[in-house]
Amino acid sequence: MTRRPLSTRHPALYALRVWQRQAFRRLRWHIGPERFALTKGPEPLPYKIYRHQSKLRRLHSDDPQEALWQENKVHNHALAIPHLSGILIRPGETLSLWRLIGRPSAAKGYKEGMELHLGRARGGIGGGLCQIANLVHWLALHTPMTVTQRASHSFDPFPDQGRVIPYGTGAALFYNYIDLWVHNPTTITFQLHLWLTDTLINGEFRAGAQLPHRYSVLARNEGFSQKGKDWFRHNEIWRDTIAKGPGARVLASEKLYENHVRVMYQP
Repeated sequence: MTRRPLSTRHPALYALRVWQRQAFRRLRWHIGPERFALTKGPEPLPYKIYRHQSKLRRLHSDDPQEALWQENKVHNHALAIPHLSGILIRPGETLSLWRLIGRPSAAKGYKEGMELHLGRARGGIGGGLCQIANLVHWLALHTPMTVTQRASHSFDPFPDQGRVIPYGTGAALFYNYIDLWVHNPTTITFQLHLWLTDTLINGEFRAGAQLPHRYSVLARNEGFSQKGKDWFRHNEIWRDTIAKGPGARVLASEKLYENHVRVMYQP
């Protein structure tokens, strides 16, 4: 059996541990080895590398609290996206979502949205920003940039509703030490763009030069398994690097992630 950390069983110790990790992360932002992307470009870079969009309102629930959380999530997106959209990731730089967004506080206008904590959905100021991290992570997987920090969700809370990308490609957020970092090891500058419509969150990566290949991200070996009364979901996330032009042959295939998480619903 795996024991829960002491800090998760005592609220005061948990708060102290969170404060400690947040302090260490702020220190690393300023004196760590990374060079963080902090500059926005006045104009979009010329070449579109990859674009994707996802629905803002995914859950169809009669629960008024969940409905409110969804609307507040959209509100929170509208506050966070201007801090990210247009940012340039120059060669050698690292994109950090929290470094750019900052603390999502009520004083800044953020509202209570849904967040996932220890296997349960609950309300939290700034809740719902994980959807931005999910989108940016999916976009980054279709570039030659490297995801150097990313936390996966430790459980699957809801059954799929119109899923169009593989399960297990999301990215969890918790200010400020559970973050998404994307490093640019190439000689090309990339640029992130995000925007909202009435029903969608949209994103794309652009670049200062064309790429010689493209990427395809897919799931393999998917399924559910039962252990006692608990159900688990598992799959593997793979990425193919494909040459552009006639033939479109696969140059490389790599396994990125292997997911095995507890399911909080009846499969």
